[in-house]
Amino acid sequence: MSPPAIPVQSVADLQARLQAERAGVSFLLFRDGEGRQEIVALGHDADEGELVIGRDPSADIPLHWDKRVSRAHALLKRAAGAWTIVDDGLSRNGTLVNGTRINGRRRLHDHDVIGCGSVQIEFRDPSLGREEETNQASGEGPTPADVLTPAQRRVLVALCRPLRDSPRGHPATNKTIAAELTLSVDAVKTHLRRLAVTLGVEHLPQNRKRAELAWRALGSGLVTDRELRR
Repeated sequence: MSPPAIPVQSVADLQARLQAERAGVSFLLFRDGEGRQEIVALGHDADEGELVIGRDPSADIPLHWDKRVSRAHALLKRAAGAWTIVDDGLSRNGTLVNGTRINGRRRLHDHDVIGCGSVQIEFRDPSLGREEETNQASGEGPTPADVLTPAQRRVLVALCRPLRDSPRGHPATNKTIAAELTLSVDAVKTHLRRLAVTLGVEHLPQNRKRAELAWRALGSGLVTDRELRR
């Protein structure tokens, strides 16, 4: 199983991620030694360049707080439009991609998770498979708010309700939602599956999907604070 990606902990976190996605360039996502979200844009202009990940403060991606990270731990390289991670013995403790140690070069795909010491770095490439979403955002298709049924909206609001006063908390469970709305748990599951497709998170692992669905609804304004307080 792949390690979990970096969890969203606040609306501000999610808004920063959405802004990075809209920029349309590859970026790295991780948390620093104080637990703060960091986003590093990789840009379009590094076609044959490389970036150093390491504990040395002069590294392009400095991870100075983790002593398990080597001073020069791994290299990010871009060639022919694709980003790769390279560790051919450079690090002492090794580099992982999705939980598997690499030996040499590994091409990166959207949502791959790079492990350096205890630091988890998610690689994002919004340009992959996002054409349909981009078209909808430009006004050429319906928005999620246009296609939600009243029942789906009620389930989505109930899912997000625990996050109203606890930004580091967890979305409501299926049982909690079912009890609030007088639905069966199976009906709640069906609505959540359809909501995941509508909000574009159906591809995520199950242990990430629920939280990402809730934070995306809040960060985009699809669910408002007024609805949560009703």
